[in-house]
Amino acid sequence: MKNSMTYKGYTARIEFDDRDDIFVGRVLGIEDVITFHGTTVNALRADFRHAIDFYLSTNPLPQKPASGKLMLRIPSEVHTAALIAAQSSGKSLNQWAASVLKEAAHV
Repeated sequence: MKNSMTYKGYTARIEFDDRDDIFVGRVLGIEDVITFHGTTVNALRADFRHAIDFYLSTNPLPQKPASGKLMLRIPSEVHTAALIAAQSSGKSLNQWAASVLKEAAHV
């Protein structure tokens, strides 16, 4: 992902606020709101790390970005087509879907 930073498994989207002349970041993938900012990339990175370390130290059960389990509801014809594509490639549906999602997410 462009304009992002990752630290301790948490990923944040970075934007530049032209009005205030500052970089602003927000952690993605969790319901809790974690934001940070900096006037330089180094300051932004330091504040991001501080925000994550603070979040982890003050929350007895901090949210994790993802568990690795994904439940989807899709139309039956899409399910059938995906199953056929998986079997055609010699993979289980789970293996096939993981590989397709990985490619789509540019990981």
